Amino acid sequence: MVTAIPTVITMTDGGDTLDLLRLQSWLSPSFPIGAYSYSHGVEGAIESGLVLDAETLTDWIGGLLGFGTGRNDAILLSEASRLALEDDAEGLAQLSEFSLALIPTSELRLEATAQGAAFLKTVSAAWPEIRRVDLPPSPSLPIAYGTVIAAAGISPDLAGPLFLQAFVHNLVSAAVRAVPLGQTDGQRAVAALEQVVDSVWRESSGSGIDDIGSAALMAEWSSLQHEAMDGRLFRS
Repeated sequence: MVTAIPTVITMTDGGDTLDLLRLQSWLSPSFPIGAYSYSHGVEGAIESGLVLDAETLTDWIGGLLGFGTGRNDAILLSEASRLALEDDAEGLAQLSEFSLALIPTSELRLEATAQGAAFLKTVSAAWPEIRRVDLPPSPSLPIAYGTVIAAAGISPDLAGPLFLQAFVHNLVSAAVRAVPLGQTDGQRAVAALEQVVDSVWRESSGSGIDDIGSAALMAEWSSLQHEAMDGRLFRS
């Protein structure tokens, strides 16, 4: 899920101005992948009384980052980037299939694949000079993103943390609209999760496919509950 990046970006080795400009475009709320319409089960958690305020929202997203989608997506992104650099189309196809098998509910699958397909379509149309290894139709978003940053020559160590931060921004934005949560409280949650994003990325960068797994069971339960909700604001 991608909608925004931090206002302040620290330059890292391998990152230059063009890389940062492209990442800001690709992770912007205005990038047309429909991220604003998904909540990754947060709306279900709000409806069930599990997310009530900035503190419970911070705990919820921190759990997703450390024990669920955030950590897994970081590993998938890194693997996709590596395989794309090796022009390993078969490996990418297998990784894409594996990433979809990890998704526990139909709504989360839609969230991942619809955004992944839209991301590839838009990048291909607006940046035709970026050549990438072909992917199966409708890959998950971290696979699409990892492949594109490799094709653009952008380091995962620059792009990866921003991807996770964008995931945070999108969930906070959903909570601001659905709790409802004040804008300032939303930004307090974003600020409180900066260190979590950094530590999750650092840990995941030394991990591989065999390290993927999830213990965010309540998040998956909330997604299942969301499928049966009436009057929903979000698609997941």
